[in-house]
This record gives sequence, structure tokens and C-alpha cells, in this order.
Amino acid sequence: MKNGKEKMMRKIVVCLIIICGTISSTACWDRRELDSLAVVMGVGIDQAQEKDKVLVTAQVIKPAEISSPGKGGGSGEKPYLNVTNTGNTVLETLRRFTHVINRRMYLAHNEVIILGNEVAREGVRAYLDLFFRDPEPRLTAWILVAKEKAGAVLETVAELEKIPALNLAQLLEARVATSEVPAVNLNDFCQRLMSKTAAPVAPLVEVSDEGKKKTARLAGTVVFKKDKLAGYLTLTESRGLLWVLNEIKGGIIVVKSPDGEGEVSLEILRASSKITPEIKDGKPFFTVKIKEEGNLDEQKCAENLTTLTAWAALEQNQAGVIRQEVKAALQKAQELNADIFGLGEVVQKKYPALWKELELHWDEVFPQLEVKIVVETKLRRSSMITRPVTPAAAD
Repeated sequence: MKNGKEKMMRKIVVCLIIICGTISSTACWDRRELDSLAVVMGVGIDQAQEKDKVLVTAQVIKPAEISSPGKGGGSGEKPYLNVTNTGNTVLETLRRFTHVINRRMYLAHNEVIILGNEVAREGVRAYLDLFFRDPEPRLTAWILVAKEKAGAVLETVAELEKIPALNLAQLLEARVATSEVPAVNLNDFCQRLMSKTAAPVAPLVEVSDEGKKKTARLAGTVVFKKDKLAGYLTLTESRGLLWVLNEIKGGIIVVKSPDGEGEVSLEILRASSKITPEIKDGKPFFTVKIKEEGNLDEQKCAENLTTLTAWAALEQNQAGVIRQEVKAALQKAQELNADIFGLGEVVQKKYPALWKELELHWDEVFPQLEVKIVVETKLRRSSMITRPVTPAAAD
């Protein structure tokens, strides 16, 4: 009996030793203290003046300046620092920032990656490889393309935010108010880069100097052919793309009033789309069906728009605007020969045998594709009032 108790005690002691050892070994062995890191919020990538060199701009937070003056610290200076450097690769350039500041660049909190126009035209795959491969940067960081220099975008002023990079990220998150610009993160961009047909897209950002301060403004969509810039979509064409991709979250559609005397603003409540492929005469044919619901939110005419006839006319006008936006996007995509809608992938999924025949010469097929656009719209209500405010009748 005594030997049995001793064996049991030994087992318990051994288990306690193992547990204690396991707990102690799970400490933060690879921790890095905050005061030893330079937290990067935005990265701009441009071509350097030297051949085959890259110019990287990193926007780093200055923690001591985040607090407002008089409220726990801060000297009133900018709460961020833009540092630039050149190198052979993006990673080498980022590491060489330690020649300028005494902290290592930390990319886990990076919000945006901005590609300069020259970089986008040359081909972005090599410049983004680090962000796809390294475990530190997050695949949720937004991708943007600058109309000119990426570094200049990080030098703009953010009126409502302290950090310009954070302002850019929030501009993309606020896109739902118009649905006129796509929001593309690293993961989305990577998926399209790896696709055999789907062309990558990214929002276009430009620097506006309409006033004393330079500000950043979203200006449309950049279309890539493989990894090189092929062209641009306007805001209208961009929304046409988003209708097809089922990424419309809100926005305003302006139509003519039934009597043609003014404009009417219709707010998008919800929308959905579906792409259906068919085979006609051995060729792929697509039907894009879009359903949309909205409200009447504003009118610039004195007409009573709540009659059945006027209501039906508004729905038709709304459907017509949506159809035109999609047609404009499709026409531009076929001109650029860039399958931004991912139609090739739709064929591959439903007709794999046909896809084997089309895959090698999809660039010849895509510009000639026929796409039927079907739009169904429904107006729900007229907000707080049913009739326009008109002057009182004279006595």
C-alpha cells in the first residue's frame, strides 16, 4: 500500500514539474517593446531616380505627439514622421531606415500601401512580394495607386484625422456613401494577380491643391493587365463595375423627373447582382441581372412624384441609369482588354470543357463578348414628405 502511495506521489510531482515547465516556456520570448519599434501607418512606393532602385516613403507615428496639446502631452507638432530612402528592394530599403531613425520599422499596423504611377506602369508584382510573403504585414492593408507620386500622397493634409494614412483608410471605408470607388486590400489584389483571367483593380488617389493645403482625393479606379497599369475607370464607370461585382452598398442615383423639368435624387438601399453564363453558337454569352431598391430622397421640380404613373417612370429612369453605368464599365474594360468582371472565371466554373478551348486565347475572346444587362428597380418610399414644398398660392 505504501509503495502504491509513493508511486502516485512521484507521478503527481512529475506532472507538476511538466506543467510548470510548459507554462514558463510560453512566455513572450520573441516580444518587442513598443519603445523599440517605429509603428508604420502608411507605405508609399515609387521609382527612384537611380535605375533599378526603389524609393520608399514610410509614415511613422510619433507617440508623444498623439495627445492633444494641453491634454496629457504633445507639443503641437505633426503626430507622424514621413521618412524616405532608396534601395534595391522594398525590404532592404525598409531595414535601412534604421540609418535615419533609431527604431526598426514595424508593419503589423500598416493601413495603406500606395503605389506610384511609374511603379504601376512598370509592374507591381515585385514591389508587393514582401507584403504577400512576410508574416508581419497584414493582408487587410488597403492598396491604392497614386495618380503621380505615392510619397506625395502621404504628404497631404488630413483635416479630420491626425494621420494622413489613417485618413486614406477611412476614405475607403466611407466609400459606401457613394459606391463609386472600389476598396481593395492586399488579399483581394493577390487573388486577382494569381487569377488566369480576372484583371486586378485598385482605387486611384490624387493630390488636390484647390486651396492653401494639399489634400488626398479618391478619383476613380485603376485597371491592371496582369500586374501592369492598363488604364482608368471614371467614378461612373467604377460604379458600373461594382454593380456587376455585387459590391454596391449605398449611394445616390440622379435621374430626370418624369416631366423632364428637374433632377431627382434616389438613394440606394440595397442591391444584388448575378452573372449567368450560357453557350450560344459555341461561344460564351452572359446575362447580368441586377436588382435594386431605393427611396426618393430629393427632387428639384414641382411635380407630384408620388402618383402611380410618376413612380413607375422614376423606377424606369433609375433602371436606365444603372444599365448605362454597367455598359460604360463593360465598354471600357473591353477597350482595355482587361477582364475586370472575372467573366473568364465564371466560364471556367460552369463550362470547364469550353474553358480549356478558350483559356489560351481569352484575350481575343473577351473584347468580343456579348453581355445582356437586365435591371429591376423598386422604389420603396418618399422619406418624410410625399410632395415637394411649393410656394403658397396667392390670395
